[in-house]
Amino acid sequence: MSLQKRPFYVTTPIYYVNDVPHLGHAYTSTVADALRRFHLLRGRDARMLTGTDEHGLKIDRAAKEQGVTPQAFTDAVSQRFRDAWPKLNVRADDFIRTTEPRHIEFVQSLWKVIADKGFLYKGAYEAWYCVGCETFKTEKDLLPGNLCDIHKKPVERVKEETYFFKLSAFQDRLLAFYEAHPGFIRPETRKNEVVSFVKSGLDDLSVSRTSFSWGIPVPGDDKHVMFVWFDALANYRSALEGNDAHGKPLRRYWGPEGEVVHLMGKDILRFHAVYWPAFLMAAGYTDAELPEAVHAHGFLTIDGEKMSKMTGNVVDPLRVAEEFGADVLRYYLLRAVSFGQDGDFDHAGFIERYNADLGKNLGNLVQRTIGMCAKYTNLKVPDAGVYTALDTELVAGVQRELQKAADAWTAIEPHAALEATMAASSLANTYVDRAAPWAAFKDGDLPRVGTILHALLDVVARLSIAIYPAMPDKSDRVRAQLGLSPISALLDHDAWPLGATELTIGAALPPGTPLFPMYDKEQTELLLAKLRPAKAPAMTDTPAAPVPAPTAAAAPAPAAPEAPPAPITYDQFSAVDLRVGLVVACEKVPKKDKLLKLQVDLGEPEPRTIIAGLALTFTPETLVGRRVVVVANLAPRDFGKGLVSHGMLLASGPSEALHLASIDEGVAPGSKLK
Repeated sequence: MSLQKRPFYVTTPIYYVNDVPHLGHAYTSTVADALRRFHLLRGRDARMLTGTDEHGLKIDRAAKEQGVTPQAFTDAVSQRFRDAWPKLNVRADDFIRTTEPRHIEFVQSLWKVIADKGFLYKGAYEAWYCVGCETFKTEKDLLPGNLCDIHKKPVERVKEETYFFKLSAFQDRLLAFYEAHPGFIRPETRKNEVVSFVKSGLDDLSVSRTSFSWGIPVPGDDKHVMFVWFDALANYRSALEGNDAHGKPLRRYWGPEGEVVHLMGKDILRFHAVYWPAFLMAAGYTDAELPEAVHAHGFLTIDGEKMSKMTGNVVDPLRVAEEFGADVLRYYLLRAVSFGQDGDFDHAGFIERYNADLGKNLGNLVQRTIGMCAKYTNLKVPDAGVYTALDTELVAGVQRELQKAADAWTAIEPHAALEATMAASSLANTYVDRAAPWAAFKDGDLPRVGTILHALLDVVARLSIAIYPAMPDKSDRVRAQLGLSPISALLDHDAWPLGATELTIGAALPPGTPLFPMYDKEQTELLLAKLRPAKAPAMTDTPAAPVPAPTAAAAPAPAAPEAPPAPITYDQFSAVDLRVGLVVACEKVPKKDKLLKLQVDLGEPEPRTIIAGLALTFTPETLVGRRVVVVANLAPRDFGKGLVSHGMLLASGPSEALHLASIDEGVAPGSKLK
């Protein structure tokens, strides 16, 4: 069966109910939801599962501390997770709880199958146990002082009767499976860690407890409850028993018929990449029936610091979504963090990226396009006319970027997918300036005006589809401004926007409204003061200062008057060597969000390397071929790691909304400005 025809099944880890939804939970859930939406766009039968993990000693103790039963405790916290996800536009097809009868029945049947095959035996176990991890720790796992290597808290010494799972019997088969399926563990760096762990030797695994009772009873021996991870991991399969609302068997989502992708944080990768496939192998599953991939992501820090209740910097995703809208938070989480790597939720960077990517780039493109249609075509979709080389260059560039985006979504690289999507938008914004429809209108060339605006409307229509996985609400808002049907009407076929245009000549266009109003400096500072978690809790009855509504236009609020700079002499000014440069190559600087590395022709034997903070406004491809103004006699500036800049470009505006000083095309590179 081809990949496109195979059902797609993506899961989050089921979240432990000792906590309320935080940014880490929101991140994994948003990625899973975006992947589901992308595959639905491709015409695939796609399903997403999330839920809550509700058994274990930690829950038992937390319930007792609150004076309630474990079931009442888990009912309340689980509901908070269930209620949170729609507020972030996360639309899981199923929400499973490990206390549900359907799950308990499946897990007990799985236990029986594994026991009947001889992979479970009873014994006694004495070891260190971390309540936070709900797992045993070896001496080599512990930090000095018998502290958990994850939580940095003391572990407990436990000795009790237990059932063991013969994990050691699956060492060779697991290694053979990893070798035969190199894409099973992602990213590659995590795969190397898991393979090294398995090669070092696997001990049999304790999979039951007798010291507490809040868990799934072991069949035939209810003095024991199952190890919480044996219970929890099985949710991915227990949720596929029975039929869906249309009477079709849910089993179709599991391998080999379906493509199964598990997403989780790197701290629980071992459970998913070692224990889970071993449990399935023990139950008789073939290699073809194991998940397609287990994909671990990194940890999120907050403004460069580890997220922790102790420091008081835990970010409430619902609060951010309430302020900016769910789609804006989703976009930032998907775009700013390379999935699989550690990332940082930088509050200032969040607003910067909002202004640059969504306000100045995408929002500006939609607003300009609809605005020009109101001015030049009476809000009607114009005829395409005859495309010039400039128009076909735009079409080819947008198609190229949207193909990159599709490939990146397929590879579970949402950051790269959205980078390519915004690159397509940047190409269209640059095209507006190059095509200059206002000049054609002034010359009376109305067919040319129509062609330019038709090309722009077509790009906006394609972008309305391409942003759907990340921003489903904004996607439909863009489509409404084009008079197009909601995305839901397109999900019965492959609708990724690489085919024919959706536009209908002569169709009416509703008046446009700003999609992403920009935040000026004053508004940004007020928002940061409101949203940044306090470093330490403080008792106060003073309400937060109200934040002014964002401005509809991109122009910042007038700054307070400043003292004028001191005058300089003509001799001082003449010492500055300003020359015309032609950008011949441009690329991003790795791990530097704001920097681009340009090769600029100044009429010298070799192009100069110039490092410039342009990346929040421009993508590399939009700068190649542009004539710029260069300060040519600046002393070189060393940025470290072999990056040296030999000049400076002239520009104005904040870093997220820069305007480059430019020169007419007829001026030769190296020409001196006087």
